[in-house]
Amino acid sequence: MKELLQLQHICVEIKDHTIFENVNANVQQGDVIGIIGKNGAGKSTLLRLLNHDFLPTEGQIKYMLDDLTIIMVEQETESHSFEGISPKEVTLLETWHVPTHDFSKLSGGEKLKARLAKGFAQDTDLLLLDEPTNHLDEQSLEFLTKQIEGHQGTVILVSHDRYLLDAVATKIWSIENKTLISHKGNYSSYLKFREQKRLTQQREYEKQHKMVERIEGQMKELTSWSKKAHAQSTKKEFPKEYYRVKAKRMDAQVKSKQKRLEKELEKIKVKPLDSEYKVTFSMKANHRVGKRFLEVKKLTKSFNGRMLFKDANFTIQHGDKVSISGPNGSGKTTLLKVILGQETAKGDVWISPSAKIGYLTQEVFDLPLEQTPEQLFYQETFEARGKVRNLMKHLGFMASQWSEPIMNMSMGERVKCKLMKYILEDKDVLILDEPTNHLDLASREQLEDTLAQYNGTLLVVSHDRYFLEKTTATKLIISNNRIHKQLNEVASEKDNKEERRLQLETERQEVLGKLSFMTQNNKEYAELDLRFKELTKQIKELY
Repeated sequence: MKELLQLQHICVEIKDHTIFENVNANVQQGDVIGIIGKNGAGKSTLLRLLNHDFLPTEGQIKYMLDDLTIIMVEQETESHSFEGISPKEVTLLETWHVPTHDFSKLSGGEKLKARLAKGFAQDTDLLLLDEPTNHLDEQSLEFLTKQIEGHQGTVILVSHDRYLLDAVATKIWSIENKTLISHKGNYSSYLKFREQKRLTQQREYEKQHKMVERIEGQMKELTSWSKKAHAQSTKKEFPKEYYRVKAKRMDAQVKSKQKRLEKELEKIKVKPLDSEYKVTFSMKANHRVGKRFLEVKKLTKSFNGRMLFKDANFTIQHGDKVSISGPNGSGKTTLLKVILGQETAKGDVWISPSAKIGYLTQEVFDLPLEQTPEQLFYQETFEARGKVRNLMKHLGFMASQWSEPIMNMSMGERVKCKLMKYILEDKDVLILDEPTNHLDLASREQLEDTLAQYNGTLLVVSHDRYFLEKTTATKLIISNNRIHKQLNEVASEKDNKEERRLQLETERQEVLGKLSFMTQNNKEYAELDLRFKELTKQIKELY
């Protein structure tokens, strides 16, 4: 297999901070390389380095082809042009159902697919993809997998999607502790390799530690004898010369043992295992007033002449954990904006005026990028500042990032910055739009655990099925211009009863409202009165 390039002793420093050092690796024709690592490890930086966006601080990239062509698809961009698109790009856009109107009006998934279509449509030796699965629904993910598998050139992608990396990766580059570990195989294969390597290192370290303890014990014993011999050589009743010679012999043995230990350690040099990267944080609701959080009636919304959903009716109670799902472009983010009053729509939306809501958008450019965390989370007291800095530490940030602009952060670190706001403010309601996008695996798993224990109300848009199963109990599904509400299969019988009761009570309230404007002489009065009695009976039968 032909070699395309080599990374030779690469070191990258940005503003006196070492991102990685002494990186050595090669790229061969036909490779599909998955780059993994925690947020801020330098994954996107490595892609930009390969894309000639900057030069390394030390070392070099040696290219084996003079005319090597490289195309990069960034994980987020604020603008994109549909002008002058090629026939192949048109085909990809149509297959992915991406409208070619104003880019800023597209959904997050449609924006990503537009950029991916441009990347895959071009003839290139090396295609660089930065987080290509963010925002994508299940059908789009399957198509992306096929595109990567059928791509003629070499692909290097940054991803936290375990399933994609297992399906397409032939090699894994893992950035850990400022260096790069290259492994031939997919993600699951790498995990087994890494675990075996850590077990071997732990065994060798323990073996080395026992050897050190044994030799140090011998040295301690010899030193004790030496001290005793020196002490005896000063006493008159003992033959001084005999004990003086004995003491010197003991000193020589101690030095010999010391040299032996140093040589053995120099030969082995096994370091203790680095602790596994962990992220810890927690969220709790501050207070809760009343039962209902949200009630939606006959909600209808169209966008650019296209119907998203119509005549939607549903209720969400305080403490409910609700997922919103549907294909890319079906209107999930639009529904959130309508609920929050940021978009207009036909129908009625009532939201509890007492609710303290935190809304996490899927955008990563809506933070004050020129500010530092110190400025963004300004606190007057030393104790309050300490709380924020401690939270940043638990989220995986370095101490130096406290005073560095947010624009220097990775996309995953920006998402964590936004999450910090809600952690610090103890919101009653969290509305999260694709919260796992850009997050590394440790952060994603910790967020799952945190939201599973969160005692407030939760509305989540996500394409991560495992994340939703762990954090939510109810689904709002947008399909065929309708919004259907259903309980997850794991919901209890009690939840089913509560859901049914709420539906019946909502309908009974509507019937009662109509009856209040009628007299008994009205044609519809008798029918509505009978329906009101039936609904009341059904509600009583549930208890």
